[in-house]
Amino acid sequence: MKQFTMKDDEFTCEYCNKLIKPLGYTARDHCPYCLYSKHVDIMPGDRNNNCLGLLKPIGIEKFKDTFKIIYKCQKCGQNHKNIMAKDDDMNLIIELSNNQIKKKVKYS
Repeated sequence: MKQFTMKDDEFTCEYCNKLIKPLGYTARDHCPYCLYSKHVDIMPGDRNNNCLGLLKPIGIEKFKDTFKIIYKCQKCGQNHKNIMAKDDDMNLIIELSNNQIKKKVKYS
């Protein structure tokens, strides 16, 4: 079972360079403006991963009453998932979802 370490620190997004404020209700683990994240955790919040590659958002999946953003690390290639935050750019969430649908139709 995964152990969660609460880390809700301010950071600057390494993809879009925006200053990201703490989320306030859970750990902030990605940029709400561009949805990129950083491959820093082994277990949620532990900041023990040495990869430190950028996690590119590549898809969306339904999770309970919300969604998870699916990522692919641009350095090591590992896939990763983060729960969507309340202040994430919904236009980007919809765009990711639409891209998934287009890929499924194209390859079906």
